[in-house]
Amino acid sequence: MFPSKLSVASLLCIVVPAAWAQATVSGAWARATVPGQTSAGVYMSLASPSDTVLKSVETPAGKAQLHEMRMDGNVMRMRALPQLPVHAGKAVELSPQGNHLMIDGLKKPLAKGDKLPLKLHFVGRDGKAQDVTVQAEVLGLDATGPKDGTAGMGTMPMKH
Repeated sequence: MFPSKLSVASLLCIVVPAAWAQATVSGAWARATVPGQTSAGVYMSLASPSDTVLKSVETPAGKAQLHEMRMDGNVMRMRALPQLPVHAGKAVELSPQGNHLMIDGLKKPLAKGDKLPLKLHFVGRDGKAQDVTVQAEVLGLDATGPKDGTAGMGTMPMKH
């Protein structure tokens, strides 16, 4: 006995959405670094159709840490985050003015046009792990993002 077309279609409706329920990463980029610079920020957009947490990031370029930046009076403060929640249907932006990925101990300078390999480790509310591998585009020293690649972040007092 062969399954009916309706049975196959019903099965696909159950199986396919589970495959779609994955974290996504888009627009990953970093600024080029100058000789002697040992750290760099990496920026991107994270999204997921279900609640998940970005637990860690790996890169062969150096040690990756999630960081938070926030204003404390008129001083920008930065601190490491142990993880970063990504709520269902709400994009999380990693940007130069907010949460971001910091690569410390760069093994070599980042040059405009390079691709920076990253592996992001997510864990869903159900405990299932997912790795997402991306290549962050290295833009010029004054880049503000992958769309325009112009104008710098400006200057802000910063304390770790």
